[in-house]
Amino acid sequence: MAVEFDSPSALRLPQSTGVTPAVSGGSSAGSGFGAALEHLLQSVDQSAGAANEAVTDMVDGTGEVHDAMIALQRAESTLQLTIQIRNKLMQAYQDIMRMPV
Repeated sequence: MAVEFDSPSALRLPQSTGVTPAVSGGSSAGSGFGAALEHLLQSVDQSAGAANEAVTDMVDGTGEVHDAMIALQRAESTLQLTIQIRNKLMQAYQDIMRMPV
């Protein structure tokens, strides 16, 4: 999965993941790091819901197997991205806490 940088203050992921967190230095309402994390968590929830719906459609016979597999893979990729971001945040926090004062 490739990550594209449009500008130094914006991070955009490929369209296939359905995740587009915006990272900016501004402190206006609705933007910034917290909003990007919230958007990421919402997209994880949405992709999991879409995967569940696709699997349900497949079991009912109204959906295709390949559509369900694509939705499941997209949900897995989004979850793995979120886990890696969490791990990096925890590592940065631990590094800061270990700094001598």
